[in-house]
Amino acid sequence: MSLLEKESVSKIPVSEPWINNIVNKLNPIDWIKEHVANLSATSLHIISVILLHSSTIPTLLSLMFGISDKTPILDMVLLLWAALLAMFAQAIIQKNYIIVTVITVGFMVQSVIMALIFFR
Repeated sequence: MSLLEKESVSKIPVSEPWINNIVNKLNPIDWIKEHVANLSATSLHIISVILLHSSTIPTLLSLMFGISDKTPILDMVLLLWAALLAMFAQAIIQKNYIIVTVITVGFMVQSVIMALIFFR
């Protein structure tokens, strides 16, 4: 019998039936099938865009408020912006206007922060 044919992970023997029900309902594989499978590709795309945009925000804010004088590494910023530009082009080709809007707002926020840093 293969792993896919098994009903679920082996049941944990417990003397009380109500505890047995609770323990067996906490199967992580079933939880992943129920919750993660409901995520769409668009929502994962939005999360990845937000994470990429927010990777340079802490250093830019610390630079803007004078907490630190270290700028983000130029290579990292260029690679992040190139990746976001590629994702932007892909979203335009696919006519996914939600992603286009999220990336545009992220670029605008980062540009405003950089303008506040350089022109003050």
